[in-house]
Amino acid sequence: MIFRTTKFAAAAGALLLVASPALAQKAVGPDPVPSILTWTQKQQLERYPAIEKTYQVGTIAKGPNVRALPVAATQIDPKITYSGRSYAIDKYMTDNRISGVLVIKNGQIVLEKYALGRKPEDRWTTFSVAKSLTSILIGAAIKEGWINDVYDPITKYLPELKGTAYEDVSLHRLMSMTTGVKWNEDYANPKSDVAMASTANYIGGGAIANNPLLKYMAGLKREAEPGGKWVYKTGETDLAGLVLARSLGGISLSQYASAKLWKPFGMESDAIWMLDKAGIERGGCCMSATLRDYGRIGLFLLGNGEIDGKAVLPPGYVTAATTNRIPEAVRKPGENYGYFWWPREDGAGYAARGIFGQGIEIYPEENLIIVVNSAMPKATDRTQSLKTQALTQTLRKAANGE
Repeated sequence: MIFRTTKFAAAAGALLLVASPALAQKAVGPDPVPSILTWTQKQQLERYPAIEKTYQVGTIAKGPNVRALPVAATQIDPKITYSGRSYAIDKYMTDNRISGVLVIKNGQIVLEKYALGRKPEDRWTTFSVAKSLTSILIGAAIKEGWINDVYDPITKYLPELKGTAYEDVSLHRLMSMTTGVKWNEDYANPKSDVAMASTANYIGGGAIANNPLLKYMAGLKREAEPGGKWVYKTGETDLAGLVLARSLGGISLSQYASAKLWKPFGMESDAIWMLDKAGIERGGCCMSATLRDYGRIGLFLLGNGEIDGKAVLPPGYVTAATTNRIPEAVRKPGENYGYFWWPREDGAGYAARGIFGQGIEIYPEENLIIVVNSAMPKATDRTQSLKTQALTQTLRKAANGE
């Protein structure tokens, strides 16, 4: 068995904990680029659809065939109610800087809308949504034997971490962010770990062995035993990406994503994935794809990780990855996290989430997917989250005929 049996908790999509700040990405030109967290609203609209003009990226190549996404005969167009006022969807999107909304019910598009000048063929960067793609690829690597098991120690793939706080920590703990390693994810604090991890430069040599992030993570201290505390750490997802890169033995994460998902599933456009300073795709941030291809990721998960009857993921992986992995003994109210997926509090499904208003909501029992891309003013904000929730839950009810 790859997965141990545990009692899964019903899970919450903790909307305010979805951040993925800008760790050490590689700029296109020689000039420094202001942190992606500080871009103006104008810069967001210019750069989110064309991140490859600002940062170096890997290409997730599509294949020759495109999986059809038929448009349902009946479309939904509900009014969105928020704070006592009712809005048409188009105005709600414009007012809240939402660039795209897609709803797929029973395999058919029941709503597809764009705003802020975005076109259907435009990609959009989605920050921490990349974490969930990393989870998919790790599952595929386990299925193919590149990685033996989620309970392998991290040091099996990154021996550079021997003797550090990550000694005797499993990939399972890394992917559920329950390593017990101390980390500060405060984006406003220039001395936080998430800020400091971005300052080191790549000095050359092995792109993994000398990776600036790996070296930073090696210096962290432990504050609890593995499994003793959950703390959201973007750095650990980037570390998981390095585990995957090392295990693939020279195949890039973009190439692997193309081979295992993008080409065989029939994505309609190439996607791109931001590189770190050493030239490796960041496991924790910044994949860009079209709205419909984000929807197709949801369809892949609804199909239990199979493509045309062929399993891409190990038995039970989708369930294990999308249900709560935080030990009940230490889980605080509102803390629910899988393997880089956010289970919902109502138990109805799970989500991939990113800052500035990105998300893929998946409701398996309802055969429903809702994708939202945005350029919201703040990385994380309670009001923004509540407005997004009002949109997605209204669309959910309308798609289900409620």
